[in-house]
Amino acid sequence: MNLKNIAKEVLEIQSKEIFDLSNNITIDFEDAVNAVVNSKGKFIICGMGKSGIIGKKIAATLASTGTPSFFLHPGEAYHGDLGMIEKEDIILLISNSGETDEVLKLIPFLKSQGNITISMSGNPKSTLGANTNYHLNISIQKEACPLSLAPMSSTTATLVMGDAIAVALMKLRNFKDENFAKFHPGGSLGRRLLTTVESVMKKDNLPICQKNESIKDIIHKITDGKCGLVVVLSNDKIEGIITDGDIRRNMELKEDIFFTQKAQDLMSKNPKLIKSNEKIVVASEIMSNSKINSLLVVNDSDILVGIVQMYDLGI
Repeated sequence: MNLKNIAKEVLEIQSKEIFDLSNNITIDFEDAVNAVVNSKGKFIICGMGKSGIIGKKIAATLASTGTPSFFLHPGEAYHGDLGMIEKEDIILLISNSGETDEVLKLIPFLKSQGNITISMSGNPKSTLGANTNYHLNISIQKEACPLSLAPMSSTTATLVMGDAIAVALMKLRNFKDENFAKFHPGGSLGRRLLTTVESVMKKDNLPICQKNESIKDIIHKITDGKCGLVVVLSNDKIEGIITDGDIRRNMELKEDIFFTQKAQDLMSKNPKLIKSNEKIVVASEIMSNSKINSLLVVNDSDILVGIVQMYDLGI
């Protein structure tokens, strides 16, 4: 038994079904998405069994990308949780067959309350498809399951259609990374998108020197500063930067006059700067693109207020 071939076959079957799914998109998709974006209520996702598991993921994706959403189990809904549904809410009912009893039982209540309903099934002519405002066709030709019993391609199609809804809503709402970060404040993702340079920069006892300082003093300040550099200032204005690499290179190239030089002879002018209120993801991008490990942090008046280094970012 060739297990690699089995894996390839599953991937090929499902990728084909996803590709063909684009042919199922109708005006109902556009109308359903517009209904959600114009709604003042929540977008509630409901499904049974494997459809319910996929529904939970769809609800989670929607909630994290700007659409208030939650998953409602149809069995629990029928036994009291219908009280969670308000008139302004839009309901997405998922059933591959379109005939799932637990899901169909909710339709009379939703119609009586006047909720907009969207169905997602593999049969537009099913009971579910015929009794909702909008229908999204997730029909497939072949399940990846060799017995054609376990839902595989069909659940993948459901998931992808849910992602299509989420992306359409994101674009309509002009949802940006800073919006995304508000819902993901924890972990490395939130840190990258929310943390500012000011929060991580070194701001005390900064290694600074004047243009006429000696090589000996510069080396001491680089060592004491523990940043691998010293900033050259003149009347609080940044004139340049000297790194430990500059020291080594200058020592090799100008060995005879090395100890007679001053800071102004070694410094690199126009060092890379970043504002203190910029996000650390911007700092990381600048350093990566410039192939450097440090940035000088300045305020709105371009006065030095700190130094940020790649290892400070934690990303």
